[in-house]
Amino acid sequence: MTYHLWIIPLVALTLLQFAAVATSVYSPRLFGLWRVQLMNVYYYIREARNPETLRTFAPDITEDWLDRSIFAWGLSGLGVGITLLCLTFGLWTGLTAALLHAVLYVFVLTPLINGLGHWHGTQNFANTAYNWRTLAWVTAGESLHNNHHAYPRAPKFSMSRFEFDPSWVVIRCLSAAGLAKITGVPVRVEAERAI
Repeated sequence: MTYHLWIIPLVALTLLQFAAVATSVYSPRLFGLWRVQLMNVYYYIREARNPETLRTFAPDITEDWLDRSIFAWGLSGLGVGITLLCLTFGLWTGLTAALLHAVLYVFVLTPLINGLGHWHGTQNFANTAYNWRTLAWVTAGESLHNNHHAYPRAPKFSMSRFEFDPSWVVIRCLSAAGLAKITGVPVRVEAERAI
């Protein structure tokens, strides 16, 4: 696997670690929901450029020829994606779809998960994060943030009654088709209840 493909998951792991700290700039309880909501992209970019993050969470991942020749041109992937959208759906529909995706993903869904997930909601475990069951339907289970903090490597984030993780259905289908391997076991909250 190449170096740049691992950057976002590494940043997420780092921010997950720091989000539990009361003085973290990633904490909406300390700095306010809107600051975290609007500055989410900045926090990810800043952490992705931190060499200590890479040394801590990925000491064995090094740059290869693919990183140097393709992924070093960060905007090329964006250009290819927008070009494919325009070729598939037409110029204006493709540009609109690209813009809509960028705005919703970068400035709405991702900050909602991180901002709301550390501000308010329900808890199954004793940590600084919260679950948003309704939002989990449109964020592929990522807004079950309290569960994610308690068991970050669990393949299924829904752990209690009335919680649903849509990504678990996809993971099971990919596994049944032989395209993915499930590692770890889903956690049941009744057996592990912390609160």
